[in-house]
Parts: sequence; structure tokens; C-alpha cells
Amino acid sequence: MDGGPRVPEQRRPSSAAEAAALRFSVLGPVRAWRAEEPLNTGSPQQRALLAALLLREGRTATAAELIDALWGPEPPSQALAAVRTYASRLRKVLDPGVLVSESGGYAVRGLGEGALDLATVQDLAAEAEKAKSAGDLRRARDVLNRALARWDGEPLAGVPGPYADAQRARLEEWRLQLLESRLEMDLEQGCHAEAVSELTALTAAHPLRERLRELLMLALYRSGRQAEALAVYADTRRLLAEELGVDPRPGLRELQQRILQADPALAEPSAPAAEPPAAAVRPAQLPATVPDFTGRSAFVAELSEVLASAEGRVMAVSALAGIGGVGKTTLAVHVAHQARAAFPDGQLYVDLQGAGAQAADPETVLGSFLRALGTPGSAIPDSLDDRAALYRSVLDGRRVLVLLDNARDAAQVRPLLPGTEGCAALVTSRVRMVDLAGAHLVDLDVMSPEEALQLFTRIVGEERVAAEREAALDVVAACGFLPLAIRIAASRLASRRTWTVSVLAAKLADERRRLDELQAGDLAVKATFELGYGQLEPAQARAFRLLGLADGPDISLAAAAAVLDLPAEDTEDLLEALVDTSLLESAAPGRYRFHDLVRLYARACAERDEQPPGEREAATSRLLDFYLATVAGVYASDRPGDRLVDHLEATAYPGLAFQDRHRAQDWLYAEAMCLLACVRQSTAPGLLRRAVDLLWAAVDLTESGLNSREYETTATCVRDAARAAADVRAEGRALVTLANGHHLIGRFELANEQASEAVRLSALADDPLPGCWASNMLGIIAIYHNRLEDGEAHLTRAIDSFRACGDEPGEASALCNLSRIRLSMGQTASAVRLAQQGTEMYDAMGHALKGANGRYALGLALTKAGQYEQAAERLQEALEVFRDCRMRLWEGMSLFRLAELDLAAEQPAQAATNAESALTLLRGIGGEWRRGNVLTVLGQALSRIGQSGRATVCWRDALAIFEGLGAAEAEEVRALLKAGAVA
Repeated sequence: MDGGPRVPEQRRPSSAAEAAALRFSVLGPVRAWRAEEPLNTGSPQQRALLAALLLREGRTATAAELIDALWGPEPPSQALAAVRTYASRLRKVLDPGVLVSESGGYAVRGLGEGALDLATVQDLAAEAEKAKSAGDLRRARDVLNRALARWDGEPLAGVPGPYADAQRARLEEWRLQLLESRLEMDLEQGCHAEAVSELTALTAAHPLRERLRELLMLALYRSGRQAEALAVYADTRRLLAEELGVDPRPGLRELQQRILQADPALAEPSAPAAEPPAAAVRPAQLPATVPDFTGRSAFVAELSEVLASAEGRVMAVSALAGIGGVGKTTLAVHVAHQARAAFPDGQLYVDLQGAGAQAADPETVLGSFLRALGTPGSAIPDSLDDRAALYRSVLDGRRVLVLLDNARDAAQVRPLLPGTEGCAALVTSRVRMVDLAGAHLVDLDVMSPEEALQLFTRIVGEERVAAEREAALDVVAACGFLPLAIRIAASRLASRRTWTVSVLAAKLADERRRLDELQAGDLAVKATFELGYGQLEPAQARAFRLLGLADGPDISLAAAAAVLDLPAEDTEDLLEALVDTSLLESAAPGRYRFHDLVRLYARACAERDEQPPGEREAATSRLLDFYLATVAGVYASDRPGDRLVDHLEATAYPGLAFQDRHRAQDWLYAEAMCLLACVRQSTAPGLLRRAVDLLWAAVDLTESGLNSREYETTATCVRDAARAAADVRAEGRALVTLANGHHLIGRFELANEQASEAVRLSALADDPLPGCWASNMLGIIAIYHNRLEDGEAHLTRAIDSFRACGDEPGEASALCNLSRIRLSMGQTASAVRLAQQGTEMYDAMGHALKGANGRYALGLALTKAGQYEQAAERLQEALEVFRDCRMRLWEGMSLFRLAELDLAAEQPAQAATNAESALTLLRGIGGEWRRGNVLTVLGQALSRIGQSGRATVCWRDALAIFEGLGAAEAEEVRALLKAGAVA
């Protein structure tokens, strides 16, 4: 805990009252106060200078060192003059004698005790270590909690320069070390159950930090959740292998073995707590407030008053509405930070993405909130209503602030409201939520001229604005006093030292570059975008217009190259130029995104300026071709010999080629949301067939279970478009994708209807392959409905159809499915023979992924035949392939089948572990019917290892699922419950 940086030379006794009154923070935004009065620390570079001096431990920093800290190896020509200017300004703000010049450099000296938050945390960390060494763990934990509370978001937030970047990383690493030390003491004090939810959140934020994973495993194990602890190890092993290509470190492996062996030394903490139970988990999810927050004092006071009244009301709700870019989120986050003390039990935050094409699902948000509030994942129900009810129950008696940012409408917000006394909610949205009962509505307008000028000045710098005040007023007026527009214009000016404010004002004064009506809803910010767009070179302007046509959260460099019909190198140059103008954001290396308002503006420009008009359709067509050609290659890389790629629509634009299937899969899952968005926007007659084929070839997105809901929505979209266009061929193929999606999430009746219609349309369109797939699917669905003779007929027809098409992988698939029919008919020898035949066909073609499906079917047949060792080998082989291919659904189902096998082989403990792991993997995917089957097997395993209470709970849950579905399995579960009651 003493690994943090030390700054002792800055301190002196607090006899000098003036200096002692100064306070500084670096564990968040770099700020300064005199007593309680905030001091203006200037521009980002000036704050960077102050931070560098505060972190120098009182030593003198030479001018050369400061220049390197602020700008790195390529400083501007006037860097030395800038450093001297910044130092001079800081001297005027700080007390005399604090910032001193010596030996051609500068230093910060003579600060009072507690003047720097970092120094305070260092003292607290040392005090905690001392208490721990003395055996006083309770005091050590309390002191460490006080130390950790001094962090206020990202260290050195908003401070530029290589020195700040390095210090930021170091301080964050130190914070995590302190947090791990406190969590270790939590577990030593017996607070393992309370630590689980915090560790769960931390491992999600830092997935490759093995010490956090180790602590989570220990906490779960001591909470009686051994299977979940082992699942943490399995997840960690897989993640480290996928991300880094390494195995877990020895300590983690040793802990897994000790858990497997039920080591008694693990069961109890070394120092049981002699204190009351730890407080409930206190989430602190608010984003960092901006350091240059400006104005809005009336709104801040109004909202703060509403939040302050939460303690005596059932619930305080404030809904902020306004056009995009007016500063709703900035204001809400600022007010929420000011109100933190009134909500000691925590603050929750979520971006509901209401302005985007795919708004956040309340069900998913509730799951995240419940986990943040300490609810174990296994205790979170699946339905929206049940999650909302549990959420309100968990919040009962707590005082929590919930910030719901960027909401779509009141319907999205209602399930997320606390509804209990003492809690409050802040909501931001572009729409006025008049239908949100009891909400305090706030209409956020543009800034006043004074506030707008103040914001502009803080970004550009006081000297430049003071010299041209009238021009600055013209700029903010031309921006319509809209905060986003002002910030963009000011940032552009700040990054161009050769421009004057008058130059910027003159550019904005040209009405040809501005829209006549700045107050036109969400398009009010167009004037600022017009400034940047008007300065683009022709090639840059074309790129801006055409890239705005692509839906999706972002776009890769390769996809952008397809849209622009340019080489990747030229495309990258254009995109980076757009990033420099703030018209495009760099989301990650090789990926770019528009702000949603900028995207709308780009599309408006394309409609207005793109010539010839057909170029817009051509750009969309090239993007569709790129995705289809690439996805076809990904599909073929996993399925050699599969005929689907031969039946897809031809493409004029090429796709990417990958060196191995792992890279191909990485690309597919990274591009999932983008290519599904491309399918949804490509429903015009000239694009529809390719869009349907793209969705069909991207079947792994739903097979994996990772994107099932989005895939189903997209399949419904193209099915409806094909039906409206009376395109029988496209509709039949779309129905195959939709039926497959419904089948994989357990909606068997819907899947049966759509597959049957796909068979009919396939015959009408003389398009045989969709009919083959649909017949194969009908056979699988018949197994679930126990219609074995119908299933046999469907699969026999599928086998014949695949053979007629020359599709050997399809034939092998149908043979393996027919094996399952024969197994259900009691014809075990025939089932084994058919599964072996199908698996051998896959192996002969080098078909690893589909070969895993064959081994899965063979494992089932061998289990029924009592050949447990061979069955386990086949299922384990299938499991490894599914895991390697990230087929989460089939990975979970393989674990479920291994659990069934373990039960048959009289290994109930192993069966319970495999079933628990299957439940974890299948959470949210695969549908309720599959979950009911896993719960049934888990209950049987638990019953056999003496955990009859948990077994009964599992069976009751399974019975509720099966009765809700009207499934025949309900009778088997009733019998288990009855037998358990008798026992």
C-alpha cells in the first residue's frame, strides 16, 4: 500500500495561514482552492504545468523538463515562452512564494498539511499499512476506504501531455492496488458475501487483472457458491487465452485446485470480523464532471432543490429536455455530483442511447443496476417486470440517485425509476416527458450571451478573447449560444494558433455557411458543422457526406474504404483529416464514428450536394457488397465444402480475406452491430436480396447466442421488406434466418411456422437450398415437440434435398439430427451409427465447427448406449471447439449434456458443476425451454449430493418455465418434486 508517489518536500507546518489555505487536487480534475473558493487554473496546458510541478515532489523542474512534459518530443516553436506565460499566470492566482523560480526552472513549495489530495492519500495508505501490521484490520479497512474516497474520477482528468498520460496510468494502478488491499482485508474479516458484487464490477472493468479474479473466486467460495467460483476460473482461463495467449498464473490455478478439493483452510477467513456486517454496496457510477462547467446557475439551484427534497418524498424525479447539444448531460452530471452527499447509498448512471437507432433495453439496464447494487447474477430474474420489482425492493430503505441519460421516451424510463422514499432520478432526453407522472420538467434552453462567452473564453484562453471581445461575441451569437456548437468552434480556434478570433467570426458571419433557422429542433447545431464542412477539400467533403449514409455505431477503415471506393491508405488520410476538424471521432485504432447530430448533418449534405444522386445508392451498395463478400469468406473458413456460399448473390466489390479462422471470427463479432445495421438499411429492391443473403451468411451471430435479439429484429425487418416487395425468393431466405433465430432462443412454435412457410416459398421460387435448411430445422423442432415420425419425415426429405444440391455438410447435419430422432425412438444403435456417419463426413471435409455438432450428437447417442467414457470424450471435443469458436450457446449446451452424462455415470458433483456453468453461459440466450432443462438436471445433481433444498428450488423454477410453455417436460419435473417431498 506504500507504492504511491511521495511528495514530502512540498509540505511545511501550517503556521503560514495563507499558504495553508491553498488546496490542490490531482486525483481527478486538476483543481485549486483558497479555502472554499475555486481558483481559475487556466487552460489545459496551464493545468498540465501545475500538475507537473505538484507531482515533482517539491523539486525544481527545468524549463526543458516542463516542455517535454507538456508537449513531448515535438514542442511548438514558442514552447519556452508559453511555459513562462503559464507560470506567470499561475503566480498571480496562487499565494506569494508558492510557485518559485530557481535555476532556470520552477517548483511548488511551502504547501500546508493536507493541501494536496495525493499527499493525503499517501498518509492514509501508510496509516492503513501500520494498522494492518498491528492486526487492527477494521481500522485498516476504514482508513483505506477514506483514502479511496479521495479519488474523484480519472486522475489528472483533461490534462494533456505525455507526462500526464504516464502519471495517470501510474496513479490508476496505485488506486487498484489499494483497492485490492482493502478487498483482501474484507475477506479476512469475513465480509465475503458483501465483496462479491464489488469484485464482479471490478473484474468486468479490468477483465485481465488476475488478482481481482482470484479474490472474486475466494469470495464466491466462502459465500457457498463453489460452482460460480470455478466458473470464474474457467472464464479467466478462456479470456487470457483469447486475449493474451497465456494461462492463468500459478496462484490462480492453485486456488482453483483448492476449491475443487474443498480445502478446509479456504472455508473461513483468517481474522473473523468482530464488527457489524459491512454496509451495502455503494455504487458510484457518475461520469466525471467537466472541469470547465460554465453558467446554468439557475438550473443548478432548481434541480438541486428538487433533489434535496427527495428524503421526504416518495421519489423526486427531474426530467431535462432540450435539443441535442444544449448541454443536458453536462448539467445533469454536474448537479448529480453536487448532490452526492444527499445520497450516501450511491449513484447509478446509464446512457440509454435514446437518440440512436437501437435504444438501450430497460431489462438489460436493470440487470446492470442490480449487479451494481450487490445482487448476485444468479439472483437476477429474466423478465422485465420481475427485474423492476426486485430493483425497487433492493432500493427500499436506501438513498440512491439514479441518472438516466439520453432517454428515448417515458416508456423506456418508467421501469428504471426507484419509486421509493429517499431516492431520486435525473432524466435527460430530447423529448419533453409530459407523460412521466410526477416528474419535475425542466426545459433546457441555449446559454445566455454572458454564459456562452464565458465558456468560449475558458476553452480559447482569456488573452485571445480579451483582445477581440466584440469578435468573440459575434462567434457565440453565430453559434446560436448552443453549448455544443460553442465548444466545437472554440476547440477549433484553440488548436489553430495562427487564427484570430476575428477570422473565426468572419467565417461564421457568412450566411451562406449557416442555416436560416438555428432553432430547428435537433438540427440547430448545423451552423457549427457547416463551418467545418465548408473548409473541407473536395475529397474530404465527399468522404464526410458518404460516410454519414452508413448506419451502425461506428465504421471500420476497411468498410469506409468500400463506401468511398478508395484504397485503405487514401481512406485513412481522409478520415484522419475529418477527425482533425472534429467532424468525425476516432473510436479506436482503425474505427471511426460520428456524433449522432453530425451524422444527421452529413446525410443532409449528401442529399443536398452529392452529384450525381445515384452515388449515394452506389456507396450503400458497395458497403453491402463489402460486408456480404467478407461474411461469405468467414462462413466458408469454418465450413469447407458448404454450398451456401455458392448460392449467395454475386457482389461487385471485394471483401476482406483472413489468414486464419480466429481472425475471421474476431472480425465478424467486432462488426456484428454494423453489418446488422447495414442489412436493416438495405431493403430497397436493388439491395434486398444481398441484404437477406448477408444475414443468412452471418448465421454465427445468432448461433453463438451473442447477438440473438438484434439478429431476430433484423430478420423480421428483411422478411417484412421482402413480403412488401412480393419477392418470393428473398422472403423464403429471410424466413430461414428468422426461423433459425426463433429456434435458437426457444420459440419453437414460431420457428415451426416460419420454417414450414420457407419450404413452401423455396419450392415456388425454385430456390432449393432454403428448403433444405428449413426441412432440417423442422426435423429438429419436431424432436422438441416429441413429434418423432414427423421429424423423421422432415429429416429424410432434408437428406435427399441436400444430396440433390451436392451439399455434403448439409447432408451430414441432417444425418446427425436424424440420429437424435432415432435416439428418442429408442433405436440407440441406429442413432450411434447415423451420428458417426455424419461426424465422419464432417471430418473428411476438415469441417471443425460442424464436426463439433456431429460430436455433440454422437455424445448424446453414446451416453444413451451406456458408453460413458467415449461419450465424454466426444462431448469434451465438441465443447472445446465451440469454446474456441465462441459459440456460447453450444458451449453451454455441451456442458449441459456433460452434466446429463455425469448423472448417468454417478458423478453428481461434477454434474452440478457442469450444470451451473451451463446456466451461467446460457443466461439470456437459448430460451426458457433450454434453461428449464438445465435447471432440472442441476436439481437432480444437487439432490444426489445432499443439497435437497437447492434441488427443490431448481425444480420449482423449471416447473414454472415448462408450465408457462405448455411443455411436456413439466410432468417429469412434477414427479421429481413429488419424490423429493417423499424423501
